[in-house]
Amino acid sequence: MEIEFNSLEELYNRLKPALITKKGEMHRSGYKYIEIEDIWNYLKEIKWKKAKDLSLYEMVSDVLNVDDLLIDDYLKSKLNLRKREIYFKEE
Repeated sequence: MEIEFNSLEELYNRLKPALITKKGEMHRSGYKYIEIEDIWNYLKEIKWKKAKDLSLYEMVSDVLNVDDLLIDDYLKSKLNLRKREIYFKEE
Protein backbone atom coordinates (compact mmCIF):
# COMPACT_ATOMS: atom_id res chain seq x y z
CA MET A 1 0.00 0.00 0.00
CA GLU A 2 1.45 3.36 -1.07
CA ILE A 3 0.99 6.26 1.34
CA GLU A 4 0.63 9.69 -0.23
CA PHE A 5 0.88 13.05 1.48
CA ASN A 6 -0.95 16.17 0.37
CA SER A 7 1.44 18.64 2.01
CA LEU A 8 4.86 18.96 3.60
CA GLU A 9 3.11 19.60 6.91
CA GLU A 10 1.34 16.25 6.65
CA LEU A 11 4.64 14.50 5.91
CA TYR A 12 6.37 16.37 8.76
CA ASN A 13 3.67 15.27 11.20
CA ARG A 14 3.99 11.67 10.05
CA LEU A 15 7.79 11.77 10.52
CA LYS A 16 7.65 13.66 13.81
CA PRO A 17 8.09 10.59 16.07
CA ALA A 18 11.31 9.69 14.21
CA LEU A 19 12.47 13.33 14.32
CA ILE A 20 11.87 13.44 18.09
CA THR A 21 13.81 10.19 18.51
CA LYS A 22 16.73 11.56 16.47
CA LYS A 23 16.72 14.80 18.46
CA GLY A 24 16.92 12.82 21.72
CA GLU A 25 19.79 10.75 20.35
CA MET A 26 21.64 13.90 19.30
CA HIS A 27 21.08 15.54 22.69
CA ARG A 28 22.57 12.48 24.40
CA SER A 29 25.56 12.80 22.04
CA GLY A 30 26.15 16.41 23.10
CA TYR A 31 24.26 18.29 20.37
CA LYS A 32 21.85 19.87 22.86
CA TYR A 33 21.07 22.86 20.62
CA ILE A 34 19.70 20.77 17.74
CA GLU A 35 15.92 20.91 17.38
CA ILE A 36 13.62 18.68 15.33
CA GLU A 37 13.14 21.51 12.84
CA ASP A 38 16.91 21.55 12.21
CA ILE A 39 16.88 17.83 11.40
CA TRP A 40 13.78 18.22 9.21
CA ASN A 41 15.24 21.22 7.34
CA TYR A 42 18.55 19.44 6.70
CA LEU A 43 16.81 16.41 5.25
CA LYS A 44 14.32 18.46 3.24
CA GLU A 45 16.84 20.98 1.88
CA ILE A 46 19.89 18.75 1.41
CA LYS A 47 19.28 14.99 1.60
CA TRP A 48 15.90 14.83 -0.15
CA LYS A 49 16.20 17.86 -2.42
CA LYS A 50 16.61 15.84 -5.62
CA ALA A 51 15.04 12.59 -4.42
CA LYS A 52 12.00 11.19 -6.17
CA ASP A 53 9.38 8.70 -5.01
CA LEU A 54 10.82 8.11 -1.53
CA SER A 55 8.82 5.70 0.57
CA LEU A 56 7.90 6.47 4.15
CA TYR A 57 10.22 3.77 5.48
CA GLU A 58 13.15 5.24 3.49
CA MET A 59 12.49 8.68 4.98
CA VAL A 60 12.20 7.28 8.51
CA SER A 61 15.47 5.43 7.94
CA ASP A 62 17.09 8.65 6.72
CA VAL A 63 15.89 10.50 9.82
CA LEU A 64 17.19 7.87 12.22
CA ASN A 65 20.48 7.20 10.42
CA VAL A 66 21.62 10.64 9.22
CA ASP A 67 25.08 11.51 10.51
CA ASP A 68 24.84 13.93 13.45
CA LEU A 69 27.85 15.85 12.18
CA LEU A 70 26.13 16.57 8.85
CA ILE A 71 23.19 18.16 10.65
CA ASP A 72 25.53 20.11 12.92
CA ASP A 73 27.57 21.40 9.95
CA TYR A 74 24.37 22.33 8.09
CA LEU A 75 23.03 24.28 11.07
CA LYS A 76 26.33 26.09 11.64
CA SER A 77 26.58 27.07 7.97
CA LYS A 78 23.01 28.44 8.08
CA LEU A 79 23.87 30.48 11.19
CA ASN A 80 27.03 31.83 9.56
CA LEU A 81 25.03 32.88 6.50
CA ARG A 82 22.55 34.74 8.69
CA LYS A 83 25.36 36.50 10.55
CA ARG A 84 26.92 37.61 7.25
CA GLU A 85 23.56 38.86 5.95
CA ILE A 86 23.01 40.88 9.13
CA TYR A 87 26.57 42.24 9.03
CA PHE A 88 26.31 43.44 5.43
CA LYS A 89 22.85 44.95 5.97
CA GLU A 90 24.23 47.11 8.78
CA GLU A 91 26.99 48.61 6.60
